[in-house]
Amino acid sequence: MKNKSVYVEIPIEVDVKEVWDKSQKPDLHEQWDLRFSSITYLPKKSEDDPQSFLYETKIGLGLKVAGWGRSIGTHNKEDGSKISSLHFGTDQKISPISEGKGYWKYIPTEQGTTFLTQYDYDVRYGLFGRLLDFFFRPMIGWATALSFDVLKRWLEKGELPRTQYLRFFSSTLVTLLFFFVWFYQGLVPKIIAQHPEEVAMLSSLSSLKGANAVTAVGIIGVLEMLFGLLWLFYRKKRHLHLLQILVFPALTISALIADPSISYHPFNPVTFNSSLWILSIIGYILTKDLPTATSCKRTRKSDA
Repeated sequence: MKNKSVYVEIPIEVDVKEVWDKSQKPDLHEQWDLRFSSITYLPKKSEDDPQSFLYETKIGLGLKVAGWGRSIGTHNKEDGSKISSLHFGTDQKISPISEGKGYWKYIPTEQGTTFLTQYDYDVRYGLFGRLLDFFFRPMIGWATALSFDVLKRWLEKGELPRTQYLRFFSSTLVTLLFFFVWFYQGLVPKIIAQHPEEVAMLSSLSSLKGANAVTAVGIIGVLEMLFGLLWLFYRKKRHLHLLQILVFPALTISALIADPSISYHPFNPVTFNSSLWILSIIGYILTKDLPTATSCKRTRKSDA
């Protein structure tokens, strides 16, 4: 069964020429498109020839995929739209993509431009490659959609792609850290270890004693784990950051009331919670108006 082609569409409130320039000039294109680290145009023998180019994509740990491409642009004088057809591929075995074709289309509207792309590709490695593509295709589609939103924000608001990606991936790292902190703190000290200090602290702050306090600590651990999972699935991260900005000082004060001597311990709640509080403030600032793949349409009307 053949997978559906990748389709991404986004409205951009600038004219077609601006979108065309940012996406057809290689030094500008490589700034916003997450799929390419560098794009190099090759000399053309004549103006009518397709534009050949070479590209590289860095995938981390010093690895990169290099490939080739050919594009040709057409202009419809009647409606003012433009289309750039593309043929691309790579011989590198590290890439699941062997060869593909697609197009970019620029449609003028009253508000500016509708910018869209549709492309498909063949995979290597037979059945294994098709299974791998089951996970890879959504990822490359997501990267395309995120890149389109970065381009939109660059053109409409003037924020450079580098700055947008710095905020986006910094926010992602902070999200993963808070998931780990809450999930670990709920699972290990409270549920697995049932640490005596956790039980003693709760007993000092409440009327719960003995087995009841142990059970309550376990319940708190489950709630902390669920809050950690919320960091992975809840989209509006600013709400979670704001909640933590309010919660961490309260947790710190509660810990000091339960046992003032813990402020002398190494890795104590005062320094730990203060660090997470500052990080929550930074995260709250970073996550304002982040680029997102969800701003794009991902299916054609005929495919819906």
